[in-house]
Amino acid sequence: MAGAEGSGPPRPLRLAELLASVSLATDLATGHVPGHALRTCAIATALAEAMGATASERRTTHRFALLRFLGCTADAAETAALVGGDERAFVAAMAPVVMGSPREQLTRYVRSVAPGRTPARRARLVAGAVADLRHGERSLPVHCEVASLLARRAGLGDDVVQALAHAYERWDGKGAPAGLAGDAIPLAVRVVVAAKDVDLAVGLGQDPRAWLRRRSGHGHDPAVVRAFERVGRDVLAALAGADEWEAALAAEPEPETIPAEALDPVLSAFSDFADLKSPWIRGHSRAVAALAEDAGRLAGRDAASCERLRRAGLLHDLGRVSVENGIWDKPGPLTTAEWERVRLHPYSTERILARCGPLSELVEPACSHHERLDGSGYHRALRRDAVSPEARIVAAADVYAALVADRPHRPALTADAAAEVLESEAGERLDADAVGCVLAAAGRREPPSPLRWPAGLTDREVEVLRLLARGRSNRQVAEELVISPKTVGRHVENLYAKIGVSSRAAAAVFAMEQRLLE
Repeated sequence: MAGAEGSGPPRPLRLAELLASVSLATDLATGHVPGHALRTCAIATALAEAMGATASERRTTHRFALLRFLGCTADAAETAALVGGDERAFVAAMAPVVMGSPREQLTRYVRSVAPGRTPARRARLVAGAVADLRHGERSLPVHCEVASLLARRAGLGDDVVQALAHAYERWDGKGAPAGLAGDAIPLAVRVVVAAKDVDLAVGLGQDPRAWLRRRSGHGHDPAVVRAFERVGRDVLAALAGADEWEAALAAEPEPETIPAEALDPVLSAFSDFADLKSPWIRGHSRAVAALAEDAGRLAGRDAASCERLRRAGLLHDLGRVSVENGIWDKPGPLTTAEWERVRLHPYSTERILARCGPLSELVEPACSHHERLDGSGYHRALRRDAVSPEARIVAAADVYAALVADRPHRPALTADAAAEVLESEAGERLDADAVGCVLAAAGRREPPSPLRWPAGLTDREVEVLRLLARGRSNRQVAEELVISPKTVGRHVENLYAKIGVSSRAAAAVFAMEQRLLE
């Protein structure tokens, strides 16, 4: 079994492999055809080289192409509510016109809201969406802020962070978030947005040259368009039929490895990417990681195993992004079809992690957290001996962390009630030893002291921040804290200034990183 004690030392982790894995997650989150970001990366890096870009500029282009949609989960819940539940389908439908004309965007926008709904329901949703056409203007800057924040906390360079901060700029200055125009837009952004359109056009069976020519001087840099005219045919020919993963890795200028101590900040940032998907799960992965690691120590597992438990906990829910928010945020029972979608999310986690060799030891514990000893779990319905000791600990930690948090269909359970649930399943569905260690770990963990609130936040500001991160509006925060909405607004302004953010999603990232939601 991968990751078992006694296996040889792991090979060095190549940064591009890790980013390529995350690109698979962003493809799932945005509803793109799998491999879209990998293909975009290979195309964009070739275009940057054709334009005479330096090695540093090509490296930034390569990394930015893999991470461009890192902020896409930031407002998934809000988008889903606006468009009828399936934000992934909506984002995928809008992707081909992001660099198109306003008329193209409006037409596609209206057509892409709530497809398949009853006429009456769709009419109401379309009317609401048209009334809120500024949603995109609010949404894309949030994506940029969150992506750049996560990338910075993952330890990526300033050039990548800056590219992500301007991921949706257009050559004509009509993009987001800053309305930059022309050469003021980072080269990596100008190249990648064109490469993205090339891949989308090919996927739709259309001529990418026609797409770029039509948008040259508007959405796209004419110099990038000319570069594609020169080398595009050869680039696409080389990519046709190739392994997308290998093509993207081969395109990296000056491959770079990262030291072991640099891995955890990267994994933590990517776990926050997954947990931003829904207000109901924010902070869940970090909570599972901490519980699993502590439980591993109590179980007498060695340091390497405890490290795997922590990292598996951070990554176990990456596959959640493959399921639309209309399912995750549903307050009532799921239909059979919806439940089948949920049951496949651990498989998606596996597919995200499986190609990244140095992370292969995390696949089994991360992807088996819904397996149960009696075979009633998912996605493989494994039984007893087929579930490793590490996976059993992650599973128990996942159940406990979920039970003590609010969910759309029920309020949070008390610690005692959650313990009763775990103990009732110990030995049959959950491993009894794992349950005992997780409950012991949960009892030993203490919340942050009010004397140590980060960034100088006050007790009240932390209360407001927690509710904002859970998706509450200012009015709802006011009702829960029994203060006025105006007072809430002042608290929001103050805490935003203290933690250096400008959106609720970015504030939620801060709250998760500081473990204020546990």
